Amino acid sequence: MERQCVAFSNRSSAADGVLAAKEKKQQQAIVAKKQANAMGMATSPGKSIMMNGFMMYMSGSTLNMWSLNVTGQSILTPIKSILGMNFAFKKFEDPDGKVDMQMAKVLFAVLNLIWLGVGLYKMSKMRLLPTTSADWSGRIFWKELVEVSSIPPL
Repeated sequence: MERQCVAFSNRSSAADGVLAAKEKKQQQAIVAKKQANAMGMATSPGKSIMMNGFMMYMSGSTLNMWSLNVTGQSILTPIKSILGMNFAFKKFEDPDGKVDMQMAKVLFAVLNLIWLGVGLYKMSKMRLLPTTSADWSGRIFWKELVEVSSIPPL
């Protein structure tokens, strides 16, 4: 009877080891799946860059309601996405901290900054950004002449 108990305990410890290995393998699969989904979320702005770039190209460089709307959304959407980044990645986080989100968040931020740069480029091509010295001419203070002469200045 002692042999049966020893044999049963050896079998149960072996079964526990197999179950623990299976459980660990499942946990690793869940972590890998969460990381893959987080990277999918991180690359989603890259897909939007091309679509919005095409929309901005098709809207032209004239000032009308459609081009201003498209350009405004290409500025506001990346800013909102960067500010809400932690909320967007919250569903992929693991309570134990096993899922590494740093690379996904960095990629997400970089792609959104590229998208923002495309929008700013479009705004500068539409002459909505003050990029030339003529845009700042309202801030120039003219000197008052102390002397007055009948000869006009050159």
